[in-house]
Amino acid sequence: MVSLIAFFSIRIIPGDPARLVAGPEASEEVVEAIRHDLGMDQSLIKQYEQFIIKALQFDLGRSVRTNEPVFNILMRRLPPTLQLALASIALASILGLVIGVISAVLKGTWVDTVSMIIALFGISMPTFWSGLMMIWLFAVTLHWLPTGGYGSPLHFVMPTIVIGLQSTAVISRTIRTSMIEVLQEDYIRTARAKGVLERNIVLFHALRNSLIPTITVIGIQFGYLLAGSVVTETIFNWPGMGLQLITSMGQRDYPVIQGAILLFALFFVITSLLVDIAYTYIDPRIAYE
Repeated sequence: MVSLIAFFSIRIIPGDPARLVAGPEASEEVVEAIRHDLGMDQSLIKQYEQFIIKALQFDLGRSVRTNEPVFNILMRRLPPTLQLALASIALASILGLVIGVISAVLKGTWVDTVSMIIALFGISMPTFWSGLMMIWLFAVTLHWLPTGGYGSPLHFVMPTIVIGLQSTAVISRTIRTSMIEVLQEDYIRTARAKGVLERNIVLFHALRNSLIPTITVIGIQFGYLLAGSVVTETIFNWPGMGLQLITSMGQRDYPVIQGAILLFALFFVITSLLVDIAYTYIDPRIAYE
């Protein structure tokens, strides 16, 4: 399904890659020759068949613009995207767990209310708006951080916060809901009746049993951060796969677009697998079953 969507949807986009490669002044004969070299003079079904056959052989084709293997292009762009996604999910997981646990323990207090308002703000805030606001404040006005680019730890600060805000909100709301349910269980009341410290009850009993749905959300959010960093990478000129995807779409570079979408889908599959494996370490009953 991913390959079908990746292949056929991008061909709906107006524009002829052969014409873009040849240039606006090129004759129709030159354009047709380039179209033949790219295999675009064949039927869409035939082109899709060739695409699948090569993809199964780990050959994603060559860039229409540079004639460089698509695999090499994506592998060069992958490390910055992975680094940004890992930094963002680490920040979101830590903040989300802390905010969620505090909100659950202090349910109904002003701390809980303020935390959930902040979480709602984080979910609702578009990344393009928060990114531009951070650039205006911390780079243009205060001159604390670079406006964009990649290289030093300072370059990580704004994009990490921008794409981590929404994940923080989702994780905190999930852990809060799960913790509230667990804290009402009978074994929690029994532990309190035995005089176990409230801190130990929260950290070693309630929190661990609340992690199953939270890990699911963290895994899904990590997949979203990998595939959904397109806007953030564009705003901050981050040389990752998201920026490459936007550039390739503007150039109608079909092989690169197809390869990037397939790689993003592969990330989701791998993330889901790792989440399933993590369940067995958190809850031994799952492994036993």
